[in-house]
Amino acid sequence: MLRKCSKFVAAALIFSSCSMLNTNESANTEVSNAAPADSSTTETTPPASSSQIIGSSLIDEPYHYDGKTYFLYGAEHLKLENYYFDIPVVYNDAVKKWISYFLNRGRGFFERYSARAGRYAPLMSRILAENGLPKDLIFLAMAESGFQSKAKSWAKAVGPWQFMPYTGKRYGLKIDWYTDERRDPIKSSQAAAMYLKKLYGDFESWELAAAAYNAGEGKMGRAIKRYGTENFWKLRNGRYLKPETKNYVPKIMALAIIGKNLKAFGFDDIEFHEPLDYEEIVVDGGTDLFKVAELLEVEFDELHYLNPELLRWFTPPTQEKYSLRIPVGLKAKWDSCCQYANYFASDFQKYRVKSSRSDLRDVARKFKIKDVEVLTWLNDGLSKNSRLKSGQEVVLPFRNGQSVRAEMYADLYDMPRKSVLRKRNYRSRIKLARARAKPISNPSRYYTVQKGDSLWTVARKNGISLDKLIVSNLDIVKNRMIRAGDKLVVD
Repeated sequence: MLRKCSKFVAAALIFSSCSMLNTNESANTEVSNAAPADSSTTETTPPASSSQIIGSSLIDEPYHYDGKTYFLYGAEHLKLENYYFDIPVVYNDAVKKWISYFLNRGRGFFERYSARAGRYAPLMSRILAENGLPKDLIFLAMAESGFQSKAKSWAKAVGPWQFMPYTGKRYGLKIDWYTDERRDPIKSSQAAAMYLKKLYGDFESWELAAAAYNAGEGKMGRAIKRYGTENFWKLRNGRYLKPETKNYVPKIMALAIIGKNLKAFGFDDIEFHEPLDYEEIVVDGGTDLFKVAELLEVEFDELHYLNPELLRWFTPPTQEKYSLRIPVGLKAKWDSCCQYANYFASDFQKYRVKSSRSDLRDVARKFKIKDVEVLTWLNDGLSKNSRLKSGQEVVLPFRNGQSVRAEMYADLYDMPRKSVLRKRNYRSRIKLARARAKPISNPSRYYTVQKGDSLWTVARKNGISLDKLIVSNLDIVKNRMIRAGDKLVVD
């Protein structure tokens, strides 16, 4: 049961005027939600030597905390330093499983996540608080990306808060060929705060809001309707939600429990990264970042590290001016010598057209540039439909000396999400067949694959099980799908 209390003595855990609220029946812990008092204390960021993740809520006196607080029951034997959180946290079997993971096999992951928290968690926490949200929601970002600004999932979710393209744009994040603001820790945190506030307004439960952040509002809404309950832990027992979503909320809770009790769990030597700190200068659109880095006598990677939303080596030419972050202490140098100088990007590669039947769209396809307007900006007088002559030079957005396969352009070669899913399912099917069937030992009959054939149709045509067909032709099918002309063993 969840006891909502209007008044209590925290140290003795003596409650008065408590109303009983229904909560998770399957969890082996209880959570206490303390109503905020009229007065509040100002919370400060814990120092680097703190026993909790920098940016997480500091709740020394729950009665005076400016917001709801939740007590972690059932874990008293762990003798933790912090039992209070500003998001609901329970100690049940699902959460224990994740705690065990991060204390053992996933220990290295937790150490790296925590170290990066020093850089990003304080500003995320501040942005959450400014939007009236719990600070411990930083553990949602920790679960999503481990506080990596350039994190990218197979499903095309990007950034510390792992926004999908549609959702990111919906909450004001710009995503184009030049920039991806999902990678910007500040802008993406502001967008995440808006999204989380919306989700909490929809579901009135942080467990459901977090699950919806992972699965989508529609999926969670359908789950609630299907099972007739708004209790996440009961929804989790059904088959409708994917395992990823079922594990998502317990994972966040486990990270929060460990993250606010580092010493108790043996993480008392975390070396937190320095908090994100920078100055800003204003540069023209299309400014060469290599030239700016050279002038400021910093590495290009350091400049790029402060501006992770910039995908290329020059600022977006689609914007007249661009606010660029630079290391602290260098703005004065820029203002004194260079703020009016022209550092316009000019070191572009060129491509010589080989066919007289090409246009800019063909060149864009060849170099995997999805936005042909990138080429029209670089090639004055040419439109996307302009017919190109054989031997004509076309300016490309890649820098001289760079490979078009450089890490900076890795996103150009991303496989579509459907292709990734298809490959994942294919590999899973191959693995299943290897576990269930044995290969034909002395082949006597073969089938030549025809155009349009699949493994399933070949198996059906030849009266052989799909599993046996797969394991009998592993040399062909284990790394790729079948093609017309392949000879498959069928008997």
